[in-house]
Amino acid sequence: MPTIASSPPPDGQNRPVDNALTRIRASLSQMSRTAARIGNYIVERPDDVVGMSITDLAAAVDASEGSVINFCRSIGLSGFQHLKLSLAQEIVQPVQFIHEDLDKDDTPETVCRKVFHSGIQALRDSLSVLDPRAINTAVEVIRAAKRVEIYGIGSSAPIAEDAHYRLLRIGLDARVVIDSHVQAISASRCDKDVAVLTISHSGSTNETVASTRLAHEAGARTIVITNFGRSPIQAYADVVLFTMARETRFRTEAMTSRIAQLCVIDALIAALALADYDRSTEVLRQTFDVLSIKRF
Repeated sequence: MPTIASSPPPDGQNRPVDNALTRIRASLSQMSRTAARIGNYIVERPDDVVGMSITDLAAAVDASEGSVINFCRSIGLSGFQHLKLSLAQEIVQPVQFIHEDLDKDDTPETVCRKVFHSGIQALRDSLSVLDPRAINTAVEVIRAAKRVEIYGIGSSAPIAEDAHYRLLRIGLDARVVIDSHVQAISASRCDKDVAVLTISHSGSTNETVASTRLAHEAGARTIVITNFGRSPIQAYADVVLFTMARETRFRTEAMTSRIAQLCVIDALIAALALADYDRSTEVLRQTFDVLSIKRF
């Protein structure tokens, strides 16, 4: 079964989350009809839900209490009480929604403010859904592998290339594949000694889903960096590292999602380096010396 960041937190860690409503909005399009009905009701009436019992909410949306609990767990909360605590905090201290869309009359100053604020919010939201346990598992998977393959298509391709460069800098045997045909061939040739890292914001791009599936079926351990919510690629992932970047009309996944993905890569590389500190620092020193010939 995949290790995913949306699993309920361990006992004693049911602290309110800062972005319960954002989590719901990000997941609505992938939810079943019943779950979407619950989600829409909560988004439209968060104040009312805080004062409800689970029986009240289930009756209001014509669903079972079990469906409400499953809904809460699907967005990374332990249950209905965890949801109510999170909503209560959000109502008392509302999150400043800075995912403002661009307008044709915006000045350059306004454009800069909106774009930068959107990136900041994407990082905050992504941190809240990125499970440190999943990072730890990803580190173990990569360290146990003899080779790492990295897949990305479209706007995720530059992130894949950056991950490749960073893995090489700490001395790991890695290769990046951003052509869909080569991805499919390479994935089919994987085995249990290979770790595959796939970057896909939507988690539903045909090429990357197919390549991850082929690698998984060939015996490779698979790690996926994707946006929060359910998506097809997660069925073939041993580890899922979630981001949370909201799309708007002009700022699609090519912008905010890449900022979040790069930070997840940074965290993963740092954790890998710390797990083998002496070797990593020595390789970093060596590669720094090699690259010094490129500088004046």
